Formats: sequence, structure tokens, C-alpha cells
Amino acid sequence: MWAVTGARSLQFEAERAAFSLLRRDLAAARAVLPSLCGRDPATLDAAGMARAVVESVAENTSDAVVAPLLWGAVAGIPGLVAYRAVNTLDAMVGHRSPRYLRFGWASARMDDVANWIPARVTAALTAACAPLVTRASPVSVLNVVRRDGGRHPSPNAGRCEAAFAAALGVCLGGTNVYAGVTETRPDLGKGRAPEPDDIRRAVLLSRAVTGSATALAVLIALLTGG
Repeated sequence: MWAVTGARSLQFEAERAAFSLLRRDLAAARAVLPSLCGRDPATLDAAGMARAVVESVAENTSDAVVAPLLWGAVAGIPGLVAYRAVNTLDAMVGHRSPRYLRFGWASARMDDVANWIPARVTAALTAACAPLVTRASPVSVLNVVRRDGGRHPSPNAGRCEAAFAAALGVCLGGTNVYAGVTETRPDLGKGRAPEPDDIRRAVLLSRAVTGSATALAVLIALLTGG
């Protein structure tokens, strides 16, 4: 489980980015971003960097933490290995780029299937943990997930990002550039634009979700005899 999950590295890199942005060192923050997401950091200002990091923390709390925990709980080591293989392949060749447009579609679709339940569990756990970190109402978070989660191009990432947006009181989404390709994504949440300090709150929320997901995975394993 330790080899497959990425909670510590995700949170560490996000905090590095937050520290650089709070020091107004945009070059250092840009150097950190490729370890969190695939968008082009050269096109981003401080506000764009903060949004990118918060979105990455939200999505990867599911992909790198909740999903492997759940797959390990229900399918043991084979489930862990299979999930990590699918997720890594999607990260490598599943992007919608001219180079991998036809080659990567299968891994991208497999990753969507593997993360369908974990993404929604992540959204639910985010809502449950929100009062502990941001004092947001779980009901209000779930309402935003229901309203905005399906507007994202990804069937899974939108649920996680909408939940984090609602819990943090920010608005995610907007224009992103990936390998020279520009994508405009709908707004998730109705709050203000993310700021560097919101990254730290996102990390705290991710840690709370990680703890809750770990407890849930242990419970599932005990109930199923895993």
C-alpha cells in the first residue's frame, strides 16, 4: 500500500508550491508544478498557479490516495498493482494530444472506469471532512458536487474538484494549456479565485480525507475478509 499511494508526495509538493507563491517566487512555483499536473506553467501567473495546485490536490486525492486504498481493500495486492498500472498508463499516454490521441484512448477509458467509484467516495468524504477544516456545511458541498461535478470534461475529476471548491469557498475551472493545446473548462463552485493560502487549506482537507479513506478501507477489508 505504501508503494502505491501518493498522499505524502502530493501534499509535500503542494506545500512547496504554496511556500514559493507566498514568497512571491513565481519561478520556483513554476518549477514545482510539473510534479503535480501536466499543464504548462509558463503560461500561468500566481493566481493561475494557485488554482492549478488546488485542482491537482483535489483530483489526486482521489487518484493517488482514495482509489488505491479502496482497490487494495476489495482486491488486495492484485487490485493495488492493477490500479496503479492503469493509472500510470493513463498519465503517460492517455492525454488528448496529437501524439497519443488514438494510442492512449484505451488506458484513458480504463482509468475512468477504475476511478468512477473512488472519485465519488472522495467527494463524499470531502463533504464529511469539510467542517473539520473549513467549517463548510457537508450538505452545501454535496449540493455543489451535484450541480457542477458533471460539467467537467472528466467524469471523475469534476466531482473531486467541485467538492474541494465548495469546501474551500473558491471557484475552480477556467482556461488551461496542455502541451500547446488550450482547454476552457466550466466554473466549479461560486466562490472567489484561489489564493496561495488556499493551497494549504486544500492540503489539510486532503489529509483529513486520507485519514477517513484509510479508516473506510480498513473497515471494508475487515468486513470482506481481505
